[in-house]
Amino acid sequence: MLSGRRLNLIEPSPLDIEIEDIALGLARNTRWNGQTSGPHGWSVAQHSDLVVDIVRRLKPRAGAKLLMAAKLHDASEYVTHDLITPLKAVVGDVFKEVELRLSRAIYLRFGLAPVLDPADRTLIKRADQIAAATEAVQLAGFTVAECKKLLNFKEDGLKDVKLIPLPVAEAERKFLEGFRALEEATVLQAR
Repeated sequence: MLSGRRLNLIEPSPLDIEIEDIALGLARNTRWNGQTSGPHGWSVAQHSDLVVDIVRRLKPRAGAKLLMAAKLHDASEYVTHDLITPLKAVVGDVFKEVELRLSRAIYLRFGLAPVLDPADRTLIKRADQIAAATEAVQLAGFTVAECKKLLNFKEDGLKDVKLIPLPVAEAERKFLEGFRALEEATVLQAR
């Protein structure tokens, strides 16, 4: 990693994880295999920020730890990248295991339980699917009907938000800014 950390993919240690590495990796990592409209790709960093915003909509009194878990729900992709769903299915269980180990180490690194409460996991997954449906229609050229039929989305996308892909440096900065605010709120919540 650019921070100088060396990360063991088989046995990742929370001590080898830095938020700056995650922010950079996610800001440079595009969703939808990079196949989105506009001069910049829609990054996993921006997707993560969108998921936090949706969790806030779904649960207005969400605590800082839940919002932090939402922020970091795809953080393992700073190493594994955002594989499109059909490719993940082909790659299979080994890939899922690597992602799971990384996610647990990341959550531990930032003071979260390594395994999310089932209700929190369900809420974040719902927000993730709403974000994906929003991205699919606004950026990736899918219709609402195709989201339901081809992508098997159960949730509709947001209609009151306009997604604008950002340059990498700006996406990275916004991700870190949001992370720092949640980190501070998590510390205050713990007191």
